Amino acid sequence: MKSFIGHHEVATDTDYLELALGTPLELWLGEEGESDEERAARLDAARDILADDPELIDSVSRIAAEAIEAHASGLFPSIGRLPRQARRTGRTAPKAVAA
Repeated sequence: MKSFIGHHEVATDTDYLELALGTPLELWLGEEGESDEERAARLDAARDILADDPELIDSVSRIAAEAIEAHASGLFPSIGRLPRQARRTGRTAPKAVAA
């Protein structure tokens, strides 16, 4: 079964992410072996894109958070033992204080 978003065929998870963001993932993540000059140019381009579309920051942040939440337990096994609220905020659950 083939998936399409508009006229674009979606074959991989990367395709979904790039279509959702409207930019290639390499713009945000970089590429292995890029030089300092290439990195600086990539980050300048990313800043220009975010300046033109400030709402993109929310989209990028949301997608990153969802990806981390979906895959965190495999990457960081101890995260599965934290209460759900602590997983979302990165903080541990508050401890009871004796009065």
